[in-house]
Amino acid sequence: MDDYAKLTKPDTLTLERLLPGPVERIWAFLTESEKRARWLAAGPMGLFAGGAVTLEFHHNELSEPGDTAPEYHADAEGAVLKGTVTRCEAPHLLAFTWGEGGSEVTFELTPEDDQVRLRITHQRLSDTEKTSVASGWHTHLAILVAALQDTTPPSFWALHNELEAHYREHLSGS
Repeated sequence: MDDYAKLTKPDTLTLERLLPGPVERIWAFLTESEKRARWLAAGPMGLFAGGAVTLEFHHNELSEPGDTAPEYHADAEGAVLKGTVTRCEAPHLLAFTWGEGGSEVTFELTPEDDQVRLRITHQRLSDTEKTSVASGWHTHLAILVAALQDTTPPSFWALHNELEAHYREHLSGS
């Protein structure tokens, strides 16, 4: 499985990871604030269609000391994103709007033996969002894998910056 985000439509990125199960464990890392904070963002989430989503990002807390964000990332110290749950079918599917830009992210969990395939689909992205969104999801998923395997995670900003260069080249003109 290729770890890189793929453009599956002109405005849609998809990433997949095969994670150690069971599916309920991965669901908890998507939906429980304390566990989600270890790899993505903390915050409450109403697990029903119409439920409010608040994601409180603290990327510097996912980074090694001295690992700094590029100057153009205004949210380096922290950002809050609000959304609304559009679908929730525990423990296999969760979708919600992603901030005010009109995009939507969907998480699909499919058991495969003792593992779980996580598919993230982020749709309705503008051309200017694709590189940052692809880099962000890829980086956050690397940190999730480390959390699930109880290993040392990569430093957020170091990996994000490396991946952003890759995605800038591979997604340009898409």
